[in-house]
Amino acid sequence: MRADRGALGERYRLAPALGAGCGLRQGEAFGLPVDDIDEGAQVVHVVLQLKRMRGQFVFAPPEHGAFAMSHVPDTVKAALRTHLTRYPPLTMTFPWREPNGEPITVRVLTWTRERGALNRNSFNHHVWKPALRKAGVVDPKRGDGFHALRHFYASVLLDGGESIKALSEYLGHADPGFTLRTYTHLMPSSAERTRRAVDAVLTSGHDEGPASQSEDRNTGPSQSDGLLTA
Repeated sequence: MRADRGALGERYRLAPALGAGCGLRQGEAFGLPVDDIDEGAQVVHVVLQLKRMRGQFVFAPPEHGAFAMSHVPDTVKAALRTHLTRYPPLTMTFPWREPNGEPITVRVLTWTRERGALNRNSFNHHVWKPALRKAGVVDPKRGDGFHALRHFYASVLLDGGESIKALSEYLGHADPGFTLRTYTHLMPSSAERTRRAVDAVLTSGHDEGPASQSEDRNTGPSQSDGLLTA
C-alpha cells in the first residue's frame, strides 16, 4: 500500500489513504468534503459520492444509499494534514443525484491540476494503473482498484476482532448479512481467536485467569483522547 501511494505522486496520495485507511469507495474519496471530517469525534461521515451521469458530474448518495461513518486512524490524519497544507479544499457545485437536479456546493478535498473534479476513468487510466505498474503491482481485475483497498481495510479490521455489524456500518453496507457473505473468508478462525486470547493473557503475566467481580468492581472505563490535531 505504501508503494502504491508513493507512485501516485503528492496530489493524489490522499485518495488511496482514504480507501485503505477508512474503507471509502473511489467516488466517495473523490467527492469527500472537508466539512464531513469530524475532528472532535475523529470520524469521517460518508454522505455523498462524486460520479458521472450522462457525461456530467453529479453529487449523489453513497452506493446502495447507505451512509457510513468511518473512524480515522493516525496515518490518515497525517495524510490529511499534509494534503491540506499543499492542496486546500476546492469549492465545487454540481447537481444532486442527476444532471437536472438541485445544485449543491461542497469543499472537496481532492482535485486535478486544472482545478477540476477527478474523472474516474481518466484517473484510473492515466494515474492509478501507471502508478501500480511503477510500484510493481499487477493491475487489479476491476477498473478502479479501490475494491482492493476496501478489501485490505476490511481484512485488517476483522483480523483485529472488529464485529461484522460495525464493519458493515464503516463500509456503508445497508445489510450486515451482505458484509458477512462478502468478507466471511477473511474472519480469523475460532481456533486462531482462542490461541490469541490465551497467548495475550499468558504473555502479559496475568496467568491466574480473569479477575473476579469483586476485584474489579471499582475499575472505571478508560478514557481516550482525541483529527487533525495529533
